[in-house]
Amino acid sequence: MKLGKQRVGIHFTTNFLLVFFLFASIQTHAQDTLQARNPRLIPTLALAGTAYAGGMTGLYFLWYKEYEQSSFHFLNDNPAWLQMDKMGHVLTAYHLSKSTHSVFKWAGMPQKQALIYGGLAGVVFLSSVEILDGFSSNWGFSQSDFAANAGGSALFIGQELLWNEQRIAMKFSYFPSDFAQYNPAVLGQNFQERLLKDYNGQTIWLSINISSFLNEKTKIPTWLNIAFGYGAKGMLNTYSNSVESNLTIPYFNRTRQYFISLDVDLSKIKTKSEFLNMLLDVVSVIKIPFPALEFNQENGIVFRPLYF
Repeated sequence: MKLGKQRVGIHFTTNFLLVFFLFASIQTHAQDTLQARNPRLIPTLALAGTAYAGGMTGLYFLWYKEYEQSSFHFLNDNPAWLQMDKMGHVLTAYHLSKSTHSVFKWAGMPQKQALIYGGLAGVVFLSSVEILDGFSSNWGFSQSDFAANAGGSALFIGQELLWNEQRIAMKFSYFPSDFAQYNPAVLGQNFQERLLKDYNGQTIWLSINISSFLNEKTKIPTWLNIAFGYGAKGMLNTYSNSVESNLTIPYFNRTRQYFISLDVDLSKIKTKSEFLNMLLDVVSVIKIPFPALEFNQENGIVFRPLYF
């Protein structure tokens, strides 16, 4: 156990040194070419590097340090939660990359550099967590999680390279499920916990802006999207529905759900207020409730008058 913790400590030192030199190289380049014109750039990069280092250090000492460590190893958790957690990795990596890129652009970094350093932020941050998992006896480095992280960042970077804009956005919606009550220790005790832990109530969406793929003369609102969603239900635990409980627990089929619906791209709604425009862009991560068609193996095609 001592040796395992030592290895994790070495890994942490190496990881943070690499990140330090990465941000140092960005800052050096920025000082040579942009500092005079963009006084916000250097403080922004310093803050980003500090936030990453502080966040990862805090995560290690608050979480991983108390668990038994081991040599680096892998974990195949692909079947977990019918891949809903993988979709969450794609969503998180996409928005981390998108947000960091926006911040770097705001700070004055040229598009090419902002796309490289900001666009990779999602996969870099989340994969650092995977590496910590790889040194923990309780978990392991999940190759499918890493692939999902890379996929989220690639979705953002690819669109910037192709179109210089985001025509396809990752979105999230949640509605409380009836399943969390049967295993609150895992699925959450209250709304805040269930919002993050209860995959039964979550849906991950690909929201596609229709007008951006059509001729400019086409009379379709620029804010109207078509959205394709993925969800799952009937899940009381990670791989199966085994639960230690004194309650009589009904049998539930673990079922994948597929959705098609409309959506609103709030970032396309422009106002005269810069703050309001920024707020709309931030809130646009949430899928707007609309009627939806659901497809699942258990019930076939189901019409949802209003789905969120």
